Amino acid sequence: MAAAWAAGAGLVVLLTVTVIGWAAAPHGPFGQDIDHVLRTAVQMWLVGHLVGFGIPGGEVGMLPLGLVVLPGLVLYRSGRWLARSCELPRLRHLFRAALALAGPYAAISGTMALIGQTEVVRPSVVQALFAGFALALVAGGMGVLHQLLNDKGIPKRRLLEVVPERPRSLLAGTLGATGTLLLSGALLVGIALALDYDEAAAITGQLAPGIIGGTLLVLLQLLYLPNAIIFGTAYAVGPGFALGTGTMVAPTGIAVGPLPLLPLLAALPDNGPAPVISLAALAAPFIAGGVGGLLTQRSAPTLVGEAAPMWGFVCGVATGAVLTVLSLIAGGSLGADRLSDVGPSAWQVGLITALEVGVTAAIAAWVANWRYLRRMRTVASAHDNATTPSADTGEAGEGPDADAAAAEAAASGYEPMLTLVRADPDTGVAPGAADAPGPPAGERGAVDGAPKSGRRVSGRSAWRPRLPRLGWRRRGATEDGDVGDDAEELYGITYEADPESTAPEDADPPPREPGR
Repeated sequence: MAAAWAAGAGLVVLLTVTVIGWAAAPHGPFGQDIDHVLRTAVQMWLVGHLVGFGIPGGEVGMLPLGLVVLPGLVLYRSGRWLARSCELPRLRHLFRAALALAGPYAAISGTMALIGQTEVVRPSVVQALFAGFALALVAGGMGVLHQLLNDKGIPKRRLLEVVPERPRSLLAGTLGATGTLLLSGALLVGIALALDYDEAAAITGQLAPGIIGGTLLVLLQLLYLPNAIIFGTAYAVGPGFALGTGTMVAPTGIAVGPLPLLPLLAALPDNGPAPVISLAALAAPFIAGGVGGLLTQRSAPTLVGEAAPMWGFVCGVATGAVLTVLSLIAGGSLGADRLSDVGPSAWQVGLITALEVGVTAAIAAWVANWRYLRRMRTVASAHDNATTPSADTGEAGEGPDADAAAAEAAASGYEPMLTLVRADPDTGVAPGAADAPGPPAGERGAVDGAPKSGRRVSGRSAWRPRLPRLGWRRRGATEDGDVGDDAEELYGITYEADPESTAPEDADPPPREPGR
């Protein structure tokens, strides 16, 4: 029911537009043209699902991306209605509900492809089945999810908490980089149209569409505006795009032939070298890489400094994959002969985007992660200095006081040492702590409230999870040195000692029980 309602609502809207266009153009009696009007509306419905169709001598595959918004919104509303009607108890039933909507909708889309076929226009049934299923699954699934979240009272931001940390960071970085690139393409198209406004007005005057025809002309250009933005993004990345066989619009030069009279095409530069002002768009991939790298690191900082550039480069590769898909669906053929190749080269745009954005994102992620770790170390050192006086515990922070403390420790014969302590589970004292080297009793500080244990005195703290603090070992200290009563932070990790390993070396082994 939801699938039929979604298909019918979209068809009614497009049928209304088709009737308006038929009324504005020269036509015969409505009774004779009604069949053509209905088939044209069905063909427009298929175009809104990005279903290509064949014509004598070629095919049409470059379809307006803006028209996808209509069936997408209708399917989104259908998904919400389906979720309200079925009262789904769990979020895991989302996929089942989306499939229940996508299956019938794909069947309706295939039927529409059969109905819309004529002697001249032959829509692809296979594309209609696949496109209808995919669009209904995505748009209808989003509607079901939205309604479920509203019914359960779950904030939408909590959805990100379900996603693991690393995929969430890559998603944020990829969306940020892709959005930056598309924004640069939109700015490029908008500035070009503003500079060539007089030429666009002259083309509109030559067409003389009238009020209704002018409205439909503006609507057509708005529907193709997303395609133009992707074309502009391809120009900013570097490969550019083609407007026919043997043509090129790229930063390396402009070479185009005769074009249809469309005001939107006035934004194209003249043949010859690319305008100097348009070369500023070449900085967009590097800006996008910086944005993607920062978002990737900010969402999931890593303690391994060498891993941050790797994840930044992965963000660039993901952005390149997204641009590849967008280039595929934005371009295509517009008929036979010269207009059989229109749009950017998908593999070139994807490859160059992955390299430019990936390298820049790797550098940005590494710098951001390094600054983050440095800031965390500073905060940890300041916290340690504020809670434990350095004169009593030998703690050293950063800055002039830290340098003075390090120089004093070096002059007194101590050197930093990283030690793992295995505490006895019964006594809480590290085995063999009495024999461990340490500073003389007179040089040790006391920690108020610390248990009388054999742990080492804390030295300079290093901000590393699951690592103990740095202790101070006296150079040349004897094995008889007392460790002291100070306690060392182990960040919540307890190491259980083997009872046999804690026994003195000269002690007799415990008697073996009979039968063991």
